[in-house]
Amino acid sequence: MKVVTVIGARPQFIKSAPVSKAFLNAGIQEITVHTGQHYDDNMSAVFFEEMGLPKPSYRLASGGLSRPEMIEKIQSELLPVLKQESPEYVLVYGDTNSTLAGARAAKSLGIDLVHVEAGLRSFNLEMPEEHNRIETDRLSDILFTPTEEAVLNLQKEGFGGDRFEIHTIGDVMYDALLTFQSNAQWHETLGQKSFFEGDFGLATVHRFENVSDSRKLGSLVEELNFIHKHELPLWMPLHPSTAKRLKEYNINLNIHLGPPVGYLQMLWLLKKCKIVLTDSGGLQKEAYFSEKPCITLRDQTEWVELVDRGVNKLHHIGRSDLTQQIKGLLDAELDFSWRGYGNGDAAEKIAATLLGR
Repeated sequence: MKVVTVIGARPQFIKSAPVSKAFLNAGIQEITVHTGQHYDDNMSAVFFEEMGLPKPSYRLASGGLSRPEMIEKIQSELLPVLKQESPEYVLVYGDTNSTLAGARAAKSLGIDLVHVEAGLRSFNLEMPEEHNRIETDRLSDILFTPTEEAVLNLQKEGFGGDRFEIHTIGDVMYDALLTFQSNAQWHETLGQKSFFEGDFGLATVHRFENVSDSRKLGSLVEELNFIHKHELPLWMPLHPSTAKRLKEYNINLNIHLGPPVGYLQMLWLLKKCKIVLTDSGGLQKEAYFSEKPCITLRDQTEWVELVDRGVNKLHHIGRSDLTQQIKGLLDAELDFSWRGYGNGDAAEKIAATLLGR
């Protein structure tokens, strides 16, 4: 059996690590295509090195393009690859532009499509990720969902019958964290180690809806600067697209900044921090797995179960009090015992399901 896996962004590198290992153990041949969506070494190459990911068989160059241009370029460059490799399945992860491009390319050639992390919804169609995940689900033949909530979303949208095969397997990011957590480590690129010996908040910002609007980004930066100065020191690995926008809009982010970090460094930061402030989907879960409270810097999240359990609070930028939200979470007695993301064997379930069809 041959599977072509399409990856291109940081969360996908993390998700693919346990699945690639499970495929190898199961005797499934995996051909990996790196789309180049994240092309900075700190956003890409470091993950392959740290996590022992198989070297991509194909590398595309799609970084730095607009969403329509990127999707079109990846799709067109994937077509000859898929024709040459002729796999039984194309596998995609999550909700990035690479995800949707891979899905469209697979279905244009009649190849069965596998979507890992299917069924997630933020119910905000202003987010390009929401469009990506909805269309990818519609194109998929096999949908691997991380939670029962994701299954309910699919059922409400009419998924079912012979056309769609749905399996709830748990979250492959939990697989990855269990595998690599013991290897978490500080690196000199993070800055002075003494800073991390005190209380601090870990912040990340990169979502299009937050960085593309100068007023919204300015409001968020003003809030983060205030928290850093008056409440809790903040440390942020600065995403290249966020750095570009800050410079373009002449906005000064006055918190501790560092370069994008690898997975092992991020796990180390999660161990050390008091709270996470992020607009990332993946980091919301990693915060939960690390038993750290999280504030999501968005109006909606696809991980609604964490909000329902009180360990994650949505922050409406410029419209809710970030200071009070942080204090509330840090003072609360939070329960991280819920295990709705599975038992750490999601990757093995994916391999077994594909072999058993």
